Amino acid sequence: MKEVSKTISVAKKDVEIATGKLATLSHGAIKLTMGGTVLFAAVTVDNSDSDLDYFPLSVEYIEKMYASGNISGSRFKKREGLPSDEATIKAREVDHSIRSLFPKSFKRAVSVVLTVLAYDGENDPQALTVLGTSLAIMQAGIPFAGPCSSVVVGVNPDNTFTINPSAEGREDLAGEFIISGVDGKTLSFEGWGKELTEDTMDKLLDAADKEIRSINKQQTEFIKTIDKTLDLDPNLYDNKPADEKLIDLVKKSFKDQIKEAMFVGEKDKRDEKLGHIQEEARVKFLEEDEEIDANELSAAVDYVARAVLREGVMEKNERVSGRKLDEIRPLSASIDELPTVHGSAVFTRGLTQSLSIVTLAPKSSELLFDDMEGEGAKTFMHHYNFPPFSTGEAGRYRYHPGRREIGHGAIGENALMNMVPSTDDFPYTIRVVSEIMSSNGSTSMAATCASSMALMAAGVPMKEQVAGIGVGLVTEDGNPENYKLLLDIEGIEDFYGDMDFKVAGTEEGITALQMDVKITGITMEILADAIKAAHAGRIHILNKMLEVIDQPRAELNKYAPRISTIKINPKKIGELIGPGGKIIRALQEETNTEISVEEDGTVHIAGVDPEGLERALEQVELLTKEVEVGQVYTGEVVRIMDFGAFVELIPGKDGLIHISELAPGFVKSVRDVVKEGDMVEVKVIEIDDQGRVNLSRKALMGEQRAEEQHGGSDSE
Repeated sequence: MKEVSKTISVAKKDVEIATGKLATLSHGAIKLTMGGTVLFAAVTVDNSDSDLDYFPLSVEYIEKMYASGNISGSRFKKREGLPSDEATIKAREVDHSIRSLFPKSFKRAVSVVLTVLAYDGENDPQALTVLGTSLAIMQAGIPFAGPCSSVVVGVNPDNTFTINPSAEGREDLAGEFIISGVDGKTLSFEGWGKELTEDTMDKLLDAADKEIRSINKQQTEFIKTIDKTLDLDPNLYDNKPADEKLIDLVKKSFKDQIKEAMFVGEKDKRDEKLGHIQEEARVKFLEEDEEIDANELSAAVDYVARAVLREGVMEKNERVSGRKLDEIRPLSASIDELPTVHGSAVFTRGLTQSLSIVTLAPKSSELLFDDMEGEGAKTFMHHYNFPPFSTGEAGRYRYHPGRREIGHGAIGENALMNMVPSTDDFPYTIRVVSEIMSSNGSTSMAATCASSMALMAAGVPMKEQVAGIGVGLVTEDGNPENYKLLLDIEGIEDFYGDMDFKVAGTEEGITALQMDVKITGITMEILADAIKAAHAGRIHILNKMLEVIDQPRAELNKYAPRISTIKINPKKIGELIGPGGKIIRALQEETNTEISVEEDGTVHIAGVDPEGLERALEQVELLTKEVEVGQVYTGEVVRIMDFGAFVELIPGKDGLIHISELAPGFVKSVRDVVKEGDMVEVKVIEIDDQGRVNLSRKALMGEQRAEEQHGGSDSE
């Protein structure tokens, strides 16, 4: 590779793209520099087709701690481990942006590795991921319908937009989306918003498209200046997953059977019939021709089934389930499915079902993370589990979440995170887990619906109920301008269709969305129509959910911890915690509570037992109470010295009664007046510069005598 570099403009920022110096054995290697942020994109391609029945594309997004000048905070592990959920989601987004741009018949394994080599804390490397990937793929010279680019669009509170916003100030945004596309068409669309209107989303897409077109044009100009490493002939590949002759043989022999199976109505029967057809095709064709590849034959049967589904939609407005194109499957919902958890709900749409469970814990249970951008914490989490039994399969349960689980969990989290209260108003860590009980399309949206209801059932003061819906798409082959939208898609419509567009929100607006496609982009017109269709579906589902629970419960579940919050002087934190945590640990054990202390003096006390909670609160107030001159205390004599007695005023805080302040007149010995263990009433007469507290018993006795004398004169 020869060394070539060029500076282009991305959202009014200079980005240097360079190749030919690093990773020269890869088929595509692009270094991108924006400010002090550097992303390296490497693409490698196998030298022969895979025998798998799918396109073996892998995308990895890797954040290095050294990129921001950090070393892992763990004492026991300094090497980077598995990617964070955020890094996994970024890799998934790049995959969604490029996968549909490869021909269906292209089966060589392609590996994309994106490594953040430097991060300046301002310029987000995510803005460079699709750009670097697209350039590296085109440099490799493999069939690819690019260039494609992506932009991060921040929605400002006044509904204006910032393209590729800097890290500083993002917390003030009303929404943030990453959008990738080819000229005039969108490939991937994902992010969150604070109840954004459909009109705002349309304008956002227009703003993104303008910038994407500009970046794509600059990509094309750069690629002309460099050599391609493989330069495969694109005419050798097409968008059919199997040989045309084999597809024709399957059509002639099995199309009628496939059509009958596809429109049987019930998923179980449909799957069974299609399975029998696959087996019959193997028996018929593999025995007749040993050169036919079994995977290719299976792909040919799938291709014919796909065509049957699409013909039904495009020619007759007919779906395999018998529903109308804008008809939502039967809905049902319930709450309090589980007796002792803090909140639970079940949401069912057709055969898709999610059971969501809420757990509330003190803020100290927040999720701590340590990544390239530094240490951080989360107090709201949504996790999604997809066990094999949800699809009727006998596979082993996966204890480690895959990209699907992480991605689907993230869209639910995005949908709900701006509807749950802040920790200032509700000092809890909230974890919601969605267990998918049954899967037949749009499980992530069912999980969002169930989770929203479970939060309300738990007594979390949600701002609004949140619902989600999936919208599918079927376009005419060869004429994508002719299309039909499918509201609430089933699994088979997702598999054979062109788009899976998930939209979640409240009655007022959109809170999250995520889209991926199987064709080379979706036009703005289609997206605008899909957003409108999703709005109608969302409102229909919301109404059903509100029939079950229309507002958060006024009281928390009896099994959930109660939390009391008080503010103490930050200087008193040490006195509350005690040496080595001795005092606070003893207090927690005594009251069966959990106590957490923040640097600003905010103290959270959590417990299930109201009496223990109240006792802990009283003790914290006592331990951190300020000792002031003039205050009167009753305390225990804890130590006798020749010069005076020490009295414990509050736990951990003693004061000295000097021998001269023990009693009126001359005191020969301290023990003549008090002994250890006595309870005495004392008055604070001085706190010196060292914080030492001087007490007087004599002063109180004098005040008492004066009051008695004054009272005596009045009675006379």
